[in-house]
Amino acid sequence: MKIMIVEDEALLALELEAEVEAAGHDVVGQAMSRDEAIGIIDKEQPEFAFVDVHLVDGPSGIDVGRHLAERGIPYVFVTGNLKRIPEDFVGAVGAIEKPYTMNGLQNALDYIGRRLRGDYGVRPPPSLVMAPARHNN
Repeated sequence: MKIMIVEDEALLALELEAEVEAAGHDVVGQAMSRDEAIGIIDKEQPEFAFVDVHLVDGPSGIDVGRHLAERGIPYVFVTGNLKRIPEDFVGAVGAIEKPYTMNGLQNALDYIGRRLRGDYGVRPPPSLVMAPARHNN
């Protein structure tokens, strides 16, 4: 899977990249700001993204999430404060709370990969806070 990382803390971004690659996926870009992230999304067309809510230019991860959702690209927020995420999760699959464990991250990545491949019988791991169900009324 082609994965993008939107994270303004360089060490966390590098750790996340190492975990993603160890799980057999490709990191197609890392961004620390809204504009940088949108440029990577439009150029690289990732299949999935990890998005921090608060970036170097403020809480612009929400805008990045909206941009991903508009393009039909699934993503999860990775944040130290779940209260910063809007109630509707702006189209995110869910969120992983910082600090996360590498095991928790791997479990979430495995779950997301299986869901994207159409396995809807798999249960989300405890490390992944799921977005509220969307209803089409």
